[in-house]
Amino acid sequence: MSLFGKLVPLILVIGLQAWIAVAQDSNGCPNIVKRAGWSASKSSNVTYQIKPVQHVVIHHTATQTCNEMPVCKEIVKSIQDQHQRQNKWSDIGYNFLIANGGNVYEGIGWHRVGAHTRGYNSKSIGIAFIGEFTKDLPSAKALRAASKLLQCGVNMGELDANYLLYGAKQLSATASPGKALYNEIREWDHFDPSPVL
Repeated sequence: MSLFGKLVPLILVIGLQAWIAVAQDSNGCPNIVKRAGWSASKSSNVTYQIKPVQHVVIHHTATQTCNEMPVCKEIVKSIQDQHQRQNKWSDIGYNFLIANGGNVYEGIGWHRVGAHTRGYNSKSIGIAFIGEFTKDLPSAKALRAASKLLQCGVNMGELDANYLLYGAKQLSATASPGKALYNEIREWDHFDPSPVL
């Protein structure tokens, strides 16, 4: 085979990989670690939501924080194990989890009903920041990732363009998402100070 014949397939593969990378980011999404990337166990039941979803609920996991993927993957997997084994839920309760390193971990993902806020699961997306944020905020990378994730959801038609955003403590008896993080999200676009759901 000529050198040209060897280069053409290589050029096509490189071009295809570049196109895929651009296509994956065309919705402005942050880096999302898919379920296989953190060794998620299979869900025992999946219930789908009607999209676009109208509400977003922000949580914290009340675990240690993490930056590096190996540590974050272990934390996310341990949360899933607790939710499935101890809580007897079908899967991890959150739709997405965000690490201080800036990666977003796909929980149950888009248009699936979670188990994060009793009474509101079927009509909201639950996003949890990995860590405990009573005194300190998540990292700037994590906050940027959350902003990109929300815009990504709107761009993909998963979230309504006029979605309303809440801290979990507004909807149930919990300290989540922590005082510092709650004060932060009160300044975000779409925050609703008086939920009527």
